Amino acid sequence: MAKMYTPEMEKIAKKKARRNKPIKSTPAYEAWKRFKRNKTAIVGLVVVCILILIALFANFIAPYDYQAQDYMAMMQEPSSAHLFGTDQFGRDIFSRCIYGARYSLFIALFCTIAALLSGGLLGIIAGYCGGIVDTVIMRIMDVFQSIPMIMMAMCIVSVLGNGIPQLVAAVMFASMPTMARNNRAAILRVRGCDYIESSEAIGVSQMKMIFKHMIPNAAGVMIIYFVGFLAVSIMMMSSMSYIGVGLAAPTPEWGLILNDGKAYLTSSPYMMFFPALMIMITCFAFNLLGDGLRDAFDPKSK
Repeated sequence: MAKMYTPEMEKIAKKKARRNKPIKSTPAYEAWKRFKRNKTAIVGLVVVCILILIALFANFIAPYDYQAQDYMAMMQEPSSAHLFGTDQFGRDIFSRCIYGARYSLFIALFCTIAALLSGGLLGIIAGYCGGIVDTVIMRIMDVFQSIPMIMMAMCIVSVLGNGIPQLVAAVMFASMPTMARNNRAAILRVRGCDYIESSEAIGVSQMKMIFKHMIPNAAGVMIIYFVGFLAVSIMMMSSMSYIGVGLAAPTPEWGLILNDGKAYLTSSPYMMFFPALMIMITCFAFNLLGDGLRDAFDPKSK
């Protein structure tokens, strides 16, 4: 008697085949599995994604124009009409904080990318070449690193003037020594591995060695440094804008909103509380995300 093979049995057989199919394990897949088990890292990732969406769709989320002044609604406390209250010009602080996410996040991203392309590249060259090249590059970086980051950034902005390009350049040069040192350490970790020595033995070119073998294997550590520097860049930008050497008014950057409200700290503390809360939540989320990436890419460091 022939065995009956119904469509439902065929579906069950396919499910079993998919379940029993071996999963190709890669370092990235294993890191993602470790990352998913870290609840605090997932919280940080969710908050960062929400902030990015807020920055991208600020035009649709903000109820008012961040520059719109309403002199009939000056210094109003938080209410249903103005969730975060209004400032001394009647501008809606909630709308300014929403637009501030766009400026703070994207400028911080540009600053960190610029620091990675400059200082990170120098660190990679120093770590790979070693010898006199390493000594010269790192001693120069030591000279720059002897100056506090915020002080160096303030000096550069005071010379170049206020503006987004000037701020990006200031944060880039201030972050370059630390980024170079971190990337050099990441390259040195893989410099003595067996596959690097084997590649050198068969005559692999230096460019191929760096970009195909060393950087991909050190990318996990570099990503951790990159995410951590996003929080540092936001803090530096906000600090500089708060003391008046960052972006110029009426740009809705969180540090500049804090600067506008510091004169009314005792009478209207909400003017400083909400932008400070945005800075705190953003930096805390990036730190949680960075810690989760560190544990995922380098579980031995826990």
